[in-house]
Amino acid sequence: MSYQVLARKWRPRKFAELVGQEHVVRALTNALDTGRMHHAYLFTGTRGVGKTTIARIFAKSLNCERGESADPCGECAVCTAVDEGRFVDLLEIDAASNTGVDDVREVIENAQYAPSRGRFKVYLVDEVHMLSKPAFNALLKTLEEPPPHVKFLLATTDPQKLPVTVLSRCLKFNLKRLLPEQIAGQMRHILGAENIAYEDAAIEELARGADGSLRDGLSLLDQAIAYGGGELKADEVRTMLGSVARGQVLGVLAALADGDGTRLLAECAQIASYSPDFGGVLDDLAGVLHRLQLIQLIPGYRAGDESDGEALHALAARIAPEDVQLYYQIAIGGRRDLALAPDARTGFEMALLRMLAFRPVDGAGQATERAAPASAPAPRPAPSPARSAAAAAPPAAPAYRNASAAPAPAVRETVAPTTSTSVSPRDASGLPPWESLIEQAGLRGPFSVLAQNAVLRERDGNTLVLALQPAHMGMAVEPMVSQMEERISQALGERIRLRFVDIDKTAVTATPAARATQARNAAQAAAEQSIEDDPFVQSMKRDFGARVVPQSVKPLDNPQ
Repeated sequence: MSYQVLARKWRPRKFAELVGQEHVVRALTNALDTGRMHHAYLFTGTRGVGKTTIARIFAKSLNCERGESADPCGECAVCTAVDEGRFVDLLEIDAASNTGVDDVREVIENAQYAPSRGRFKVYLVDEVHMLSKPAFNALLKTLEEPPPHVKFLLATTDPQKLPVTVLSRCLKFNLKRLLPEQIAGQMRHILGAENIAYEDAAIEELARGADGSLRDGLSLLDQAIAYGGGELKADEVRTMLGSVARGQVLGVLAALADGDGTRLLAECAQIASYSPDFGGVLDDLAGVLHRLQLIQLIPGYRAGDESDGEALHALAARIAPEDVQLYYQIAIGGRRDLALAPDARTGFEMALLRMLAFRPVDGAGQATERAAPASAPAPRPAPSPARSAAAAAPPAAPAYRNASAAPAPAVRETVAPTTSTSVSPRDASGLPPWESLIEQAGLRGPFSVLAQNAVLRERDGNTLVLALQPAHMGMAVEPMVSQMEERISQALGERIRLRFVDIDKTAVTATPAARATQARNAAQAAAEQSIEDDPFVQSMKRDFGARVVPQSVKPLDNPQ
């Protein structure tokens, strides 16, 4: 007998055998048990999550010789024929290769005839979104008012492409992507039944590689069994998948925690020796950082039930929570930009070197070691109303090597280091003008946005009271404010605190951002007027009916 791949051999034949789609199974089971069945069902979801499998089980439940039931016998002639793909009243149509209106007309014409063997004639249309517009139009009337002996089961991976007229005529079920734990559990069940030896770490690697699809996972399992000569070993599976051991990812983070660039590059070289998928390695790195953050910020969370639990807890105590957030943003940003790098290894190494470059530094520019809690941090004092008025800003450390602040995730421009001291004249409060102070403090990127939309209202001891536009109040939260305080304190040579209040409507135009906008508008108006007054332009308008295209004129000092 020829070998049958695991995905086909272990395809569920009853609702009870399905993995991870309990919400769909419950609805269909209740419909079958109560006889309240719709005439058209739409199953959506990514590949390999059970759309056509559910449709086939549903068809079997409708036509089982022992009666309609959510639990078909699986033994009668009808159930056997459905399982073997030869039941005459189950018509499976691949819409990807039968897209035309003539194909649909044939379905419509045959639908009026009674089923040959079963109680219902079931049309299973896979990838239904591939049908042409004329084909959908031809199907609509029958889909809305089919003969009583006809059921339509539609499946698609892209429901957005379906006409709303079709969607409105179907009961829609969204099938979920399976979790790695669910896929791993099914793999262990299958391997146990097949008497195949395996290592748990190998199963975990395959489950992650399946990317939410059980069918893809079983295909990888077949491949891994062949690759390993009948057994599953973690090292061999990683080689096959181009992935690396979790311990190697932890080694990278340990080198970062120590600020050891030499060891960091050595870890990179060791990872590269496996010829891995560097995008997958960055994904693994982001996954480990996520678990570190759970350990740090969620009371009672422990990773001790996993093989690397102790190492994770030890690492969580060495890296500050805000640095974990920073490293996570760099990891996923590096993953996104990997295709733009000269080569994958260079992009991977630059992502790690970026993490190293933004390690926290003390006032003398030396790398510092910041303690990180191994459990949830102690409650902080309540923030001022202005700071708590909106969502949290992207986390960052107080100061960083080669840059004075880590970039917020969505901002590519980093904050330049302060290179000047106070040189502007100061008023009676001992402060230079607010615009000058922004420049002296080296506030760039998101810090500049926050400062440019504020007005320095007064100085209260060592506290600067800043009136801020409400639209930007969401930025006035930790750690953004702390970093601004640090930079301004360095520029003034004294410890400064910041307090943000809502700006008065009459003072909105006094913000640096508003004044800059007014200056740009004035320059733009002057440039446009200059063109309009030009004798040559006037002659062209007069003699040829020419006109100046709006927004095509730019001031000389702003060519962009």
